[in-house]
Amino acid sequence: MSANNNHVNAKAQAQAHAHEEEAHEGPIKTPKQLAWAVFFAFVVPIIVIIMLANYVSTDSKPAAGSEALEAMSVAARIQPIGSIELKDMNNVASLKTGEQVFQAQCAACHATGAAGAPKLADLAAWGPRVATGFEALLGSALKGKGAMGAQGGGDFSDFEIARAVVYMANQGGAKFDEPKAPAAAASAAN
Repeated sequence: MSANNNHVNAKAQAQAHAHEEEAHEGPIKTPKQLAWAVFFAFVVPIIVIIMLANYVSTDSKPAAGSEALEAMSVAARIQPIGSIELKDMNNVASLKTGEQVFQAQCAACHATGAAGAPKLADLAAWGPRVATGFEALLGSALKGKGAMGAQGGGDFSDFEIARAVVYMANQGGAKFDEPKAPAAAASAAN
């Protein structure tokens, strides 16, 4: 039996040794397999990179700086910071009325009471302001007061702003006269 046991043990050892060798072997068993593995290890990533580069570059998007010399781009870059607009103060007909100025500029706050502005025709809110007089109201309108910027942020002439002040104050209970037109004031001084 011991010879039989030795034979079984030898066979078991041979199988164990073969199993150990299989455990240490990789999937590449021949030089041809190794050549193919090396080839695909380099070629596949290169092909993937080329395909990604083509995918990204074929989209029809303008390149950075391609609009740099278009006429509109150049004009936008060299436009002046500010501009001057001259108004004919002698032509009273071209000037806006107090109500027109109110609708264009003042109504944004004075129609709703935004930022603490007195609402149009609110006698209680306008009463103390009217008591200070037209010149004080005009000064506040021209220079700004509280949250209101100079001229309420508009670009009207001082005469047009004066008309708007008279319009709003009279809606709030004042009895201010319409301001004199600049041409009339200049001719009256002569």
